[in-house]
Amino acid sequence: MAPRASWKGYLKLSLVSCPVRLYPATSASERISFNQLHKKTHNRINMKPVDPELGLVERADLVKGYEYEDKQYIIIDDADLDAVRIESNHTMNIEAFVDEDEVDVIYQDAPYYMAPDGAMAEETFAVLREAMRKSGKLAIARLVLSSRERVVTIGARENGMFVCTLRNPNEVRGTAEYFGNIPAGKPDAEMLQLAEALIKQKETTFDPKNYEDRYEAALMTMIREKLKGHKPIIAAAPERGNVINLMDALKASLSQSKPPAKSKSKADEVAKPAAKKVAAGGAAENPLKANLLKAVGKSKK
Repeated sequence: MAPRASWKGYLKLSLVSCPVRLYPATSASERISFNQLHKKTHNRINMKPVDPELGLVERADLVKGYEYEDKQYIIIDDADLDAVRIESNHTMNIEAFVDEDEVDVIYQDAPYYMAPDGAMAEETFAVLREAMRKSGKLAIARLVLSSRERVVTIGARENGMFVCTLRNPNEVRGTAEYFGNIPAGKPDAEMLQLAEALIKQKETTFDPKNYEDRYEAALMTMIREKLKGHKPIIAAAPERGNVINLMDALKASLSQSKPPAKSKSKADEVAKPAAKKVAAGGAAENPLKANLLKAVGKSKK
């Protein structure tokens, strides 16, 4: 069965346009979900609309209302919504192009795939796609989805295009409230080198297949055990360890990590001179730092 498009219209750049279709790029259908049941009958509960004066009401009697003052509403019907017609209802008019790294990830919202709508559109679609791919640019456009105009980015992806809706600036919270009280001072240089060495040891290529939803997997295992009539398998949470000094934590982490089997890691570069310094009797300002550096030097021999 062919996927169902969530939006159909035209992609337009100046005088060039082609019909396109938009499809959701993600799906939550595989996520485990639960229904609400009555605890005795196990019948599924139906959520029905309730009016505080009339009690249960039919959904056919519901209308849309905008609250312009406390408990004061203006009624909006379908004819009112249909009257609000703007170009982006049926056209994605490209307004500008930006570098791919200029769009802050915090503004990115819902992802979509875009494909040409019919064979006649394929040539124009391919020209626009390849022009964006070669220039390394994202297009900025607007379209109406779910009765809202959304600003979107459009970029080349394989044989098609990738569209991402952007959050409105007033939906993104500022950082001052959360980061304002964080000290701006620089961390200890040697601690920073050790942390960088730990990062270096754990470098890899990102593959989302390596990061499955472990909670979802454990949840499905529990469900299957219950279906078999067994008691659920309870996964023990990790015990809380004692709070330890940051230098001790870095030391333990570096001693457990296995550096790549290539050229000498940054940890070696940090550890060797540090170990010599300790061996020569040069006391570090922080005794924990001296112990950490000595331990790192030994672990690399």
